[in-house]
Amino acid sequence: MTPADFPPGQIPRLPHLPERIRGLEPIAYNLWWSWQGQAWEMFRALDAQLWRESDENPIRLLEVLPEEALQSAASDSAFLALYDAVFERFRAAVASRAGWFPAEHRGLAGPLAYFSAEYAFHSSLPLYAGGLGVLAGDYVKELSDLAVPAVAVGLIYSRGYVTQRIRDDGFQEEEELTLARVADPITAVLDANGSPLVVPLTLFDPPVHVTLWRADVGRVPVFLLDTDIALNQPWDRAIAHHLYATSPEQRLRQEIVLGIGGMRALRALGIHPSAVHINEGHPALALLERMCECGEEGASFDEALSRVRTTSIFTTHTPVAAGTDVFPFALMEKYFSAFRSRLSDDCQRVFALGVDPANPAAGFNMTVFALRAAGASNAVSRRHGEAARKMWAPLWPDRKPEEVPISAITNGVHLSTWMNPFAIQPLLDRYLGPGWRDNQDRAAIWALVERIPDRELWQAHQELKARLFGEIRERARRRWESGSVRAESVVAQGSLLDPEIFTIGFARRFTGYKRPDLILFDLDRLKRILLDPWHPTQIVFAGKAHPSDAEGRRLIQSVFRLAQDPALGARIAFVENYDQELALHMVCGVDLWLNNPLPPLEASGTSGMKAAVNGVPNLSILDGWWIEGFNGENGWAFGAEAGEGDRSPSDADAIYRLLERQIIPLYYRQSAEEMPHEFIRVMKRAISSVAPAFGTRRMAKEYVEKLYVPALSPPK
Repeated sequence: MTPADFPPGQIPRLPHLPERIRGLEPIAYNLWWSWQGQAWEMFRALDAQLWRESDENPIRLLEVLPEEALQSAASDSAFLALYDAVFERFRAAVASRAGWFPAEHRGLAGPLAYFSAEYAFHSSLPLYAGGLGVLAGDYVKELSDLAVPAVAVGLIYSRGYVTQRIRDDGFQEEEELTLARVADPITAVLDANGSPLVVPLTLFDPPVHVTLWRADVGRVPVFLLDTDIALNQPWDRAIAHHLYATSPEQRLRQEIVLGIGGMRALRALGIHPSAVHINEGHPALALLERMCECGEEGASFDEALSRVRTTSIFTTHTPVAAGTDVFPFALMEKYFSAFRSRLSDDCQRVFALGVDPANPAAGFNMTVFALRAAGASNAVSRRHGEAARKMWAPLWPDRKPEEVPISAITNGVHLSTWMNPFAIQPLLDRYLGPGWRDNQDRAAIWALVERIPDRELWQAHQELKARLFGEIRERARRRWESGSVRAESVVAQGSLLDPEIFTIGFARRFTGYKRPDLILFDLDRLKRILLDPWHPTQIVFAGKAHPSDAEGRRLIQSVFRLAQDPALGARIAFVENYDQELALHMVCGVDLWLNNPLPPLEASGTSGMKAAVNGVPNLSILDGWWIEGFNGENGWAFGAEAGEGDRSPSDADAIYRLLERQIIPLYYRQSAEEMPHEFIRVMKRAISSVAPAFGTRRMAKEYVEKLYVPALSPPK
């Protein structure tokens, strides 16, 4: 161990570790471990029960592990062999600058700065609300794997997003929790004097002071901005309380801190990014700050905008104009009058960049501003690209919609994170060879999935299904143990689910356009499906509604009340507080993944990708990524035939027909060996078709080749 093994500025925080295994600390403080199955096994080997009780957080585990257990591990030859292997892999992965990017693009300037309002790296660092954060977390991991020179910027939230509890009447309550950071994998960023680095934002009155935390994700440092400090007034401290503040003014202040504060924080750290990538509109003001930097160097407004455009990338995830952040001009004026001197008194021209010509009086639109201020913009699936070009065509009135400069790069999932490391990845190691991780975006290698014996894949799936049901029952048991819930609610949360029964999973944010209640459209028909004595079925729901989304709350309540209904035989469950840990269990533990948003509102979607790469087929509407992913053999699709008007009756009927006539009979058509070989064939096709085409390896390489290389090497 050397000081270089610790993140910059970090004083060892676990001094009680024996010297022989002191490398556990830098591994625990770098989220690299979270996508390494061997590292999981290493921490679990210290104490399996404490590992579970610590919520699989290695820092918390190492803090509570008895000293005698650590001393025993430091002298145990089997543990040391595992530790040495993990530690050498860790150092090679984190310290080395070698990798795909430097090999393919030697000489390109860096770094690239990636901005996002949320990140889902691991449940030990709750910085996310849903799919946008999961995508950002997966993507940063892939940037590390490919050795792309990058830094990431975000906010840290002292009270997180939503900690969900479901009352006995099915109503979602949000628990107000202040998150303790003592076991978070983060380090305070210090100045030259060893004090917390403070970045003042003087456009606020009084100035808002921002401190920084650093999280390490493999090779990529992630800088998290924090205003919840004693230097600030209560209203200013609250900027960093909750992800996606509901007050419009506080939401704007969050986005000022993220975008403008993020750029100033990088400058205070001596980091001068060669290009900036904005993930959705929330951090768009980073581009304004870059323009101001150019203005202070003597550039005119037009020159500054041109410079920023050549080195900026914007990714939109929003399929409808109503989903963008729009702020009243009076509110913008309140905070941005200070920019006049930095942009040659062209504040009104800045505001004009954010005006949507389709609704000019609405206010300053962050997505519109980002589309105009970034030289390269992209949607997150081919279908979304078509919708985005049509939606934003008024910004380019001299072009046809198909010529609007918004390209499409379809989202992907980080395979090493989402493919189960204990059941699925070992099968791939055996039958594809251990090199599959390095070649995961090559379709040819995935044809070898057909070599996996049906029995081994089926046994692996049954093991994962049992783990999911064990997790659900444990969560239900803890709620019952709390004494704050009735028996029928414990049943509704899945305590009586049967692992022998065909299981459908539906897990995502609960909101109207995702239609979580579509499968409940005809309850009599659904009841016949669920309670079929020979071919029974059960459905596991999970997901949170935004606190201000009344319809989403109503949808949760309706599902939960049905789950309480004895007439449905405990064949519907709603598992509360959906998080990354539960998602890891669900995407590999159910038998079928259901996705039925209202087209064309699914920009991409990634939950179905996660399920498919674990051998869980999709039953999905033809929207988002599934239009590209469905090949007729790797799952089931519906919805292409719907006409105008309310399509819920026809879509629900399509789901029921597929379940009744194809999917459920296929699942229960078992051989003498008690295996459904035809269903397993679909499982294999799901893995082999989705893994190479919808992983972040393919996705990140597309971003690099199509968008980053031009931005990192702009014309002189």
